[in-house]
Amino acid sequence: MDSRVDGLPVVVIGAGPVGLAAAAHLHERGLPFVVLEAGDGPAAAVRQWGHVRLFSPWRYNVDQAARRLLAEAGWVEPDPEVLPSGAQLAADYLRPLADLPALKPDVRYGARVVAITRDGLDRVRTAEREAAPFLVRLADGEELLARAVIDASGTWGIPNWIGGSGIPAHGETTAARYIEQALPDVLGADRHRFAGRRTLVVGGGHSAATTLLSLAELATQGPGTTVVWAIRPTSPVRSYGGQTADALPARGAIGTRLREHVEAGAIELLTGFSVHAITPTPDGRVSVSDRTGRAVTADRIVSATGFRPDHAITAELRLDLDPVLGSTRALAPLIDPNEHSCGTVPPHGVDELAHPEPGYYAIGVKSYGRAPTFLVTTGYEQARSVVAALAGDWAAARDVQLDLPETGVCSSNVPLDADRIDGSGGCCATSTAESPVPAGRGLATGIAGGLPSAPLTLLPVAGDGSGEPSGG
Repeated sequence: MDSRVDGLPVVVIGAGPVGLAAAAHLHERGLPFVVLEAGDGPAAAVRQWGHVRLFSPWRYNVDQAARRLLAEAGWVEPDPEVLPSGAQLAADYLRPLADLPALKPDVRYGARVVAITRDGLDRVRTAEREAAPFLVRLADGEELLARAVIDASGTWGIPNWIGGSGIPAHGETTAARYIEQALPDVLGADRHRFAGRRTLVVGGGHSAATTLLSLAELATQGPGTTVVWAIRPTSPVRSYGGQTADALPARGAIGTRLREHVEAGAIELLTGFSVHAITPTPDGRVSVSDRTGRAVTADRIVSATGFRPDHAITAELRLDLDPVLGSTRALAPLIDPNEHSCGTVPPHGVDELAHPEPGYYAIGVKSYGRAPTFLVTTGYEQARSVVAALAGDWAAARDVQLDLPETGVCSSNVPLDADRIDGSGGCCATSTAESPVPAGRGLATGIAGGLPSAPLTLLPVAGDGSGEPSGG
């Protein structure tokens, strides 16, 4: 190893499911590391959708290296067939993992990364570039040097615009007080904002479905509560997913329940609706219109249009990003939502995640850019492969294996009749937020902890789960 980087740690950005998995693998490989988390504790993004239940059971939500470390510490793993909520995932798995003596001293909270570059070099300079350590700057001005950077920061904090063309709809920024981010806790903490009101949900993925189902239930409890659903496609079929044919019963149930509510008239559906303008009305509501002049008036808007990665912090690194998705060019054709669902994404690892900047890897949902085809299980395998490569074990790094269910969409969250499932497959729950919901209410997303994230066998994704990378 070059003397300039010898002994320096690997910096991991993000203490969500995938970032902590990377830390667990680094510990097993004996590589020094530091995890930088912007939040006040582990799984900060996951905890924001804690009311949502994952559509995959516990056995698919735990990374293998993390499981080994926890088992050595006497951790009792939850029932492998139970569907956890986001809050349970954070409290019963991610918090204990982050608190292990093997990890805790090297996990820092309140540490927001604002820039990553090469020490003493900008993006233009080539000479001695690979020998220079990475310089990671935090929001408070502190700078750390690193031999490599694993960016598992996710996409949760950067939602796509509601505007159907990928940019803000006219009036969208000034109408922010009417707009909710994906996965509000409709039946819990946020109930007062929706009860007795008319809500427009924009988006066609599982985060949208989760919110729509919660709003439909709220309508049975609160007089005057009405629900409108707007999607860009001319048919909702893709949003309904695999239904009874889904390899994950909890995920399929979301589409089935959503279709039933639409057909019963409990949810008003607007198809072929691409949001063009958002205009406050004199009576304190908001009018949302498309280019054809169609308009719907609502009290609240839920933006369930997915998320996108922030590449600003890596502006001085040499990244080869796909011009469409914002993933690496090598990964893009494997995750393209025009060709793949999350269950048909082929195995991939360090080779597909590599950039012209040696030593920098984005993993987890951020690695997918704006593709909504991410599953947390995929993120765990990415972490294992990248860490093996950093340890010099290229045979293990390139021995990438994934076993994913092929039916259904990547994210979702729907009320179920039980929190236990039967069947095979599993790997995901995330869409925009996983929140603690009454037993029997579940969400699956691609957002993984940073949805989603996870946004994971978790959720919030870089898209909305509809196969459309942005817009509503």
